Amino acid sequence: MTFLNQLKTQAKALQTQQTQVQTGLEENTNLAEQACRFTLQYVQDLARQLNVIEPNAPRFTLDGKTPWPAMKFVDFRVDSRKKMLRDREVCSYIAMGWRVVPQVGKPVGGQVMVNFPPDLQRVESRLASGMVEHERKEVRHPEKNTLQAIRFNYITETRGNVTVTPDHDKGQLAFRVLNANGFDIINTTWPADKIKVDVLDELAKLIVGEASRFA
Repeated sequence: MTFLNQLKTQAKALQTQQTQVQTGLEENTNLAEQACRFTLQYVQDLARQLNVIEPNAPRFTLDGKTPWPAMKFVDFRVDSRKKMLRDREVCSYIAMGWRVVPQVGKPVGGQVMVNFPPDLQRVESRLASGMVEHERKEVRHPEKNTLQAIRFNYITETRGNVTVTPDHDKGQLAFRVLNANGFDIINTTWPADKIKVDVLDELAKLIVGEASRFA
């Protein structure tokens, strides 16, 4: 075999490999797009139903000790965005958000005090992720001026959401669920070809506080 023929063989093998990769990417992209369209339709319908039901929320507490009043989920809204991928318009993300408010009456004021770094980090993280309106104040010794604790005054209202982000190359959908089970974040990934009614029903169960196998 001449050297030129060796190069031809090498080039042909490389082209075959590139074609296989491209075919795989296109197949995964199509699966992800189908799953995104199905998910968007499902959560849009889910939001309409939950806006009527206004499901009761689980227990909320910033520090694990001071409970909020009984809460509920209201004002469900759905949003989605597109992006360009390999000269094709595809789904960038799908999001469904809601407000968490008291079951009776309007949001009220509350207060927690923390004096250990792990507790402080936990409370600040929950305040930030849930966009809780609050004020932070240092509590110091009246004579020594040493820091004794951090006091947070807050309003008992927060937010929750589900964000769905597709990975078109891998054919997967990543789900991030915020504050559906109190102040927490749940992350899970599903293959696009598994996104059917039964899977999204488990997501709906998770949001309304029923036993769920979603994550």
